[in-house]
Amino acid sequence: MKNGAFTQPIYKQSSVQLEELGTIRVEQDGRVFAYALAGAANLAAGKTNQAPVPDANANNEALSATQSAAIGAKQVTVTFGGAVTADYYKDGYIWANDAAGEGHYYGVKGHAAGTADVVIYLKDAIRVAWVASTTEWSAICNRQANLIIGSAPTITARVAGVAPMAITASYYFWNQVKGPAVVLGSGTLVLGDPVYPLATAGAVGPMANTGIMIPLGTVMSVNASTEYSLIDLAIPGY
Repeated sequence: MKNGAFTQPIYKQSSVQLEELGTIRVEQDGRVFAYALAGAANLAAGKTNQAPVPDANANNEALSATQSAAIGAKQVTVTFGGAVTADYYKDGYIWANDAAGEGHYYGVKGHAAGTADVVIYLKDAIRVAWVASTTEWSAICNRQANLIIGSAPTITARVAGVAPMAITASYYFWNQVKGPAVVLGSGTLVLGDPVYPLATAGAVGPMANTGIMIPLGTVMSVNASTEYSLIDLAIPGY
C-alpha cells in the first residue's frame, strides 16, 4: 500500500508485484477483490479462474539426512519431487504433514528455482523442530497465485474468483471474489438462484443433475446462455 491507499488500481494489471498476494480490498459498493497473479496463460474478463492443480512435487516429501530446521529458524532446506520455478510458492504455505513438526504450517517468503536442497525462506519462525530423515512436508502456492481459467468439465482446484478485465499471463491483478460481477453464463440461469461451475470453461450455470457442488453466487440479472449475466459473487472462503 502507498500513502494509506492501494498502489495498484482495480482496472490495471502489473508486471511487478505491488501488493501481497491474497490481500483483500473492499470497495464502497460492497465488491471485494483479492490481489492475484495470473499463471502461464492469459485470463479473460468475466470468466471464473481457479488455482492450479496442487503440485505432486511438493506433496508428502521427506527431509533428507542432511536437512532439518530448528525451533526459531526462518528457513528450511528441502528437496522437491521435481524442478520448481523461483518463488512459485511465494506468499503460499509449507507445512509438516507427518512426524516431527506435524500440524504446523508457515507462510513462504520466497525461494530460488531448483530441485534438491532448495532453501525456503519463511515468514514465521519454526515452532516445532523439523527432523532430518523424519519430517514429511507439503507445500502449496497462495490461493490467488498462478491462476488459470476455470477448468471444464471438472474443477481441478478451488475457484479463486473472476477477473474484471483481460489479464496478461504472469501479471498481477485484482481478482473479484464478492459482490456484483459480470460473469459468463452457461445454460438457463434463473433470477435469484445460485450458480455453480459447469462444463463450459470459465462459466457459471444452474446446478447439474449429478454431484455436489458449492455455489459461487446468485443470479442478479439474466442474459442468454453463452452471454454474460450479472452475478452476486460469493466465492467460497471470502
